[in-house]
Amino acid sequence: MPTTLTIRDETAGGETIGESVLELLTERITVRELIRSRVYQEVQDYNLKKSGVFHGLVQPADAQQAPKGFKMPKGRQIDWNEQFDAAVDAFVRSRFLILVGDRQMDNMDDEIVVEPGVCVSFLKIVPLVGG
Repeated sequence: MPTTLTIRDETAGGETIGESVLELLTERITVRELIRSRVYQEVQDYNLKKSGVFHGLVQPADAQQAPKGFKMPKGRQIDWNEQFDAAVDAFVRSRFLILVGDRQMDNMDDEIVVEPGVCVSFLKIVPLVGG
């Protein structure tokens, strides 16, 4: 039976700037599996509708920053494997944090137990200008 997990994108101030729900096949997943599932779903959603703006965790190559997403070249499909690799690299380099409740996930192999009411927050880290 599928399990659902609420995912939120948040600012450092705690403001929710995006929310989605992932359907998972198990009640236990690793951080790596969470990132893979999220990225796969985002890319599939974009490739089906090709709206011109990709709403995803990491910026695709050749995309431009846009309000609430990344503007893509017209007609371009996104490769979910490339996006997954970029997201893993961003996590390892601490470009975003993953919080499960009040607990920060530090390792790609950390396990998340999906229970009712559990919410996962992705917090993008904005580098300071000039330092």
